[in-house]
Amino acid sequence: MRVCLAGVALATMGVLGTGLGAASSAAATARTWTVQPGGAVAAAGTITLTDSRSGASDTCTSSTMSGTLKAGSGLPGSGIGSITAAADGGCGHIGTHDLTARGLPWHLNLVSYDAATGMSRGTISHLKLAFSIPACRAVISGTSDSTADGVVAVSYTSKTGKLKILPHGGTLHWFHVSGCTGLVRPGDVATLSAGYAISPPQTIISP
Repeated sequence: MRVCLAGVALATMGVLGTGLGAASSAAATARTWTVQPGGAVAAAGTITLTDSRSGASDTCTSSTMSGTLKAGSGLPGSGIGSITAAADGGCGHIGTHDLTARGLPWHLNLVSYDAATGMSRGTISHLKLAFSIPACRAVISGTSDSTADGVVAVSYTSKTGKLKILPHGGTLHWFHVSGCTGLVRPGDVATLSAGYAISPPQTIISP
């Protein structure tokens, strides 16, 4: 059963945005990439944070990221992009900034490419989020609340200019949980699911 964490927050008020390690890093350096035009980029869309055990979730209707992409050809996939700012608003029913980005800059790493679809796959790493509302507080990261080492799987399609954060293939967990009426527990698996329009649109290929 899907439970909205923000709804729980209102009821108790009285609960509840956005790379895979050594294997991915090795794969990312095994092929080269071409990125045009590169440079400064911005992303805008929506994001959903979910506790996999309970199904509790929070959706933020205004999610933005900005940073830079390397430009040119013959580029390694590891660290091909840097996300230096991220913000989420319009979360749940309380209209506040539930999620706060930590561990910036996050790193974009590219791993594989499908020439037929123009889709690149990879990860965003070094990710950490803080979640805080009156009824529920927690940290989302990879291995602990003190380390920014979370990873999410991503895809980017040059034909559409859309970046997606995929709900499977990440390493996120909940830590330092306070309140949350049992819907979120320390060590629970956390997932992010998001869709962003990239501006300016980028052409990313791996020859």
